[in-house]
Amino acid sequence: MARKRGAASNPAPRFAAHAFEPDPDAAGHGEATEPGTRFVTDASRSIISRNTSPDIPFDASLNPYRGCEHGCSYCYARPSHEYLGLSAGLDFERVIFVKENAAALLEAELRRPSWKPQLLQLSGITDPYQPVERRLRVTRACLEVLLQFRNPVGVITKNHLVTRDTDLLARLAEQQLTYVSVSLTTLEEPLRRVMEPRTATAERRLAAMRQLSGAGVPVHASIAPVIPGLNDHELPALLEAAAEAGAQSASYTVLRLPGAVEGIFTDWLEEEFPDRRDKVLGRIREMRGGKLNNSGFGQRMRGHGTYAEQLRGLFRLGLRRAGLSADRPVPELRTDLFRIPGSSEQPRLF
Repeated sequence: MARKRGAASNPAPRFAAHAFEPDPDAAGHGEATEPGTRFVTDASRSIISRNTSPDIPFDASLNPYRGCEHGCSYCYARPSHEYLGLSAGLDFERVIFVKENAAALLEAELRRPSWKPQLLQLSGITDPYQPVERRLRVTRACLEVLLQFRNPVGVITKNHLVTRDTDLLARLAEQQLTYVSVSLTTLEEPLRRVMEPRTATAERRLAAMRQLSGAGVPVHASIAPVIPGLNDHELPALLEAAAEAGAQSASYTVLRLPGAVEGIFTDWLEEEFPDRRDKVLGRIREMRGGKLNNSGFGQRMRGHGTYAEQLRGLFRLGLRRAGLSADRPVPELRTDLFRIPGSSEQPRLF
């Protein structure tokens, strides 16, 4: 039996006249792990993406994949597929672009004289440990390069598969070069199953946190997204569970609905929770100045207004009770150990 998709629709992309529909009978165009999922070689010649957003705690990110099988109905990265001429809906889940040469591109970038050692985030838009990574190992190859160069890397995922790379992450952590942020959304399995259909269960995510923490890897809990009327009441329990699993710090973000995500999420909400639809959308509008989305820096992650303040208060109370830190959401990583393998064992100085 095929596993359920996250999006309930496949809206036409903004930048293309035609939408992509995979042909299940076509041969030689990728390998599917399940009916309808296609993997396509990404021919990008660069691997590092940059942003200047003041409310994002990193400037550079590394994305081994574009598109994500996890199928989270709320994913803010869905509109990125529209730049490829594909839909932000089902296409985002079933047409996955793979940067097979990501490790080689990364190494070339780190060898450039212009490269300044800095935090690289794995990933900025899609999960580096989505299911196909088990076989392709693109993310692991990138971690191996980063370890060789001693360049700091932050990892964010909601998949237990991250524990496969505990050996590399522990070696990076020994030199204060990494942390892992595990995304926790709900402890209620029925909700997780329909909202994030191909992700690890909360139990498996917490198990990953325990294993990584036990290996000396700093673990951060990302409670994201908080969705009013669906999982907001779970904030204290999620923080307590994360602390018990070894997390050192935690943060949260409120649901964002940029571009096509607004329609995809509301369609999903109507299909899965029609009885809660008005309550959920009403509270979102309350935090977004009457709209379903506000892209303004400083507000898009938290919202504003009475209900947003209530969420902030609930989060802070949960932090105190769980003994977690929010003053420094992620640990400060070292950049002074960077070296270019084969040229000198001495760290590059700035």
